[in-house]
Amino acid sequence: MVVRDNLYIDGQWVSARGRETLQVVNPATEEVIATVPAGTVQDAAAAVCAARAAFAGWAATPIEERASWLKKLAEGLRARAEELANIITAELGMPLDFSRSIQIAMPLDIIEGFADMVDCFQDEHIGNALVVREPVGVVACITPWNYPLLQVVLKVAPALLAGCTVILKPSEITPLDAFLLADVATQVGLPAGVFNLVSGTGEEVGECLAGHPEVDMISFTGSTRAGRRVSELAAATVKRVALELGGKSPALVLDDANLAAAIESTLESCFINSGQTCDAMTRLLVPETLYERAVALAIKGASKFSVGDPMGGEAKLGPLVSARQLRRVRDYIQKGIEEGAQLLCGGVGPPAGLERGYYVSPTVFGRVTPEMIIAREEVFGPVLSIITYRDEEEAVRIANETDYGLAAAVWSADEQRALAVALRLRAGQVAVNGGPDNPLAPFGGYKQSGNGREMGRYGLEEFLEVKAIRMPEK
Repeated sequence: MVVRDNLYIDGQWVSARGRETLQVVNPATEEVIATVPAGTVQDAAAAVCAARAAFAGWAATPIEERASWLKKLAEGLRARAEELANIITAELGMPLDFSRSIQIAMPLDIIEGFADMVDCFQDEHIGNALVVREPVGVVACITPWNYPLLQVVLKVAPALLAGCTVILKPSEITPLDAFLLADVATQVGLPAGVFNLVSGTGEEVGECLAGHPEVDMISFTGSTRAGRRVSELAAATVKRVALELGGKSPALVLDDANLAAAIESTLESCFINSGQTCDAMTRLLVPETLYERAVALAIKGASKFSVGDPMGGEAKLGPLVSARQLRRVRDYIQKGIEEGAQLLCGGVGPPAGLERGYYVSPTVFGRVTPEMIIAREEVFGPVLSIITYRDEEEAVRIANETDYGLAAAVWSADEQRALAVALRLRAGQVAVNGGPDNPLAPFGGYKQSGNGREMGRYGLEEFLEVKAIRMPEK
């Protein structure tokens, strides 16, 4: 049992103003494994005050020095990588081997990648104007539970490099890794007020930060519903808002594609982290003529995704993160059955032998139509919908016929044909024939998947203002 009873504000661990705590539950055992403070409006305001006081000095710190601080944070976290992996597996439920590579190694590499971007601050001369880039100011980072350290890093690292000061509100479901980051900030001696941590609920701490007049920017990742609320609150002070929200991403398989490779990749995308991934490929679009082959391949492929104890070393999928998430996913599976979709594998009940813990079987539906709820709404669980189309025009229309636009995939034996289709899809990232992730490429969505970009230079620029200084003509 881990007890975190302080918040990290102005370079110190301080007692929360209130007495309430939040429980952290291990989703594999349903046992409480930790408590953290339920921060209050007063705690959030104190963190904002500290960040505001530290801003001028941090913004004036040379970029090379700010980059060196990022490297120190990365080194401190890397020294505790195994501890971090065990913490995230315990609070989230991702199998330990995957936590090591996805939840730990990736964010640490990304911190170091941002630390190498000092050349992104070069001034420009446009005629008689000197164009400079300056930090936005005080930034509130509100992060989700599904990739907790990664999402923290994607916001905090570029914000600090840009010269912003930060208040972090991690998800109350998976907050423990954020506390370890604050431990490292203390250990390396990060200047007071530059980084602050306030745990708490979205309704209390999150809403205070979103509406606070001394916060210059909100960077939020979460549900589209919560993103709308953040935007509403931020609008009162016209602060900058970056949102990375939901998705309903299509994998569009053209008639000449390698069907087996396309379905294997789609299942990996759909099921990783038990389907709790915003850019998961949850809609598989195949030609009607290939439907039966696609079904057979999907059923066979899904059977390889073993479900079990995330600490056991064998399972590919662990539990969902919470009892609430389990109810949500099961409800969507039931809706799919009621709407007439063909349940090919998986279903509502728990996997055999896993009655304890928030487990759900990888589920594949066939004969899904674009109008069905499971084809339109984000399930956020390991549920794949197979949809058929008659021709390429219909395929593109179905792929784009969604409120979301975070990611997509296109498969074809003809790479140029796939590229042409990719250019027609309304999504922030499109993978052609399984093109791998690129941490330097921009990540973000169209439509109700949000606005702004994360990762690489584009993620850094979110935290910068652009100023034009007009000089006399010579």
